[in-house]
Amino acid sequence: MPSVPGRPLPSQAALAAIEFLLLDVDGVLTDGRIWFDPHGDEYKQFHVHDAAGLHYWHRAGGRTGFLSGRGGHAVERRARELGVHDVILKRVDKLRAFEELLRRHSLRPENIAYVGDDVVDLPVLRVCGYAVTVPEARPDVFPHVHRITGRSSGFGAVRDVIEDLLRARGVWQAVLDKDGRS
Repeated sequence: MPSVPGRPLPSQAALAAIEFLLLDVDGVLTDGRIWFDPHGDEYKQFHVHDAAGLHYWHRAGGRTGFLSGRGGHAVERRARELGVHDVILKRVDKLRAFEELLRRHSLRPENIAYVGDDVVDLPVLRVCGYAVTVPEARPDVFPHVHRITGRSSGFGAVRDVIEDLLRARGVWQAVLDKDGRS
């Protein structure tokens, strides 16, 4: 992994203008492994730090979405539990899905932070306002992102991004002052 991402960080004002956090699922919210039980049911593991971060982001008025080339009941259930605003599954053409999301939510690319980890994520990472990946990402992703999280995929990486955005908005200290409570 390179020690620094390929693109310079956006300004604090640009980060504060992010309205929507869009996340790949496998390899970002999860560590990328998928388990199947003897009946063929799929299982994934999610981290509570990411969930708490999404709660803080929503409480600060931010919106969220999942954009995954795969799908599954575990992802749909987790999205419902977390109050995710838009869930786009089984879409390998992520740029087209991204453009549809922009229209649906009346957003511009610079208002979106996207976290992805593989080459299928590159079209979105290249155009969004804050492009982020995880340390375990494919090497070809690193030159196209503004930030590589300090935490690993499936182990709180999304929380790193949320804290960046909340700090830029000037509301992270309020989260700390309330010990994370509403």
